[in-house]
Amino acid sequence: MLAMELTNEEARILLEILERYFPDLRREVVNTDDREFRRSLKVREQYMRQFIERLKEIQK
Repeated sequence: MLAMELTNEEARILLEILERYFPDLRREVVNTDDREFRRSLKVREQYMRQFIERLKEIQK
């Protein structure tokens, strides 16, 4: 397992970046015709959703 320490400010900025990119990724998943590429995008989407949730928990 890889661990990384972030300051509160770094975590806040990372969360902001992920939340801004997430809708673009959703659109890309919807608009992709290639099944294999769509599958890889969905995996990325799941990871991003988990990262966002974890960062939100830390910010509380």
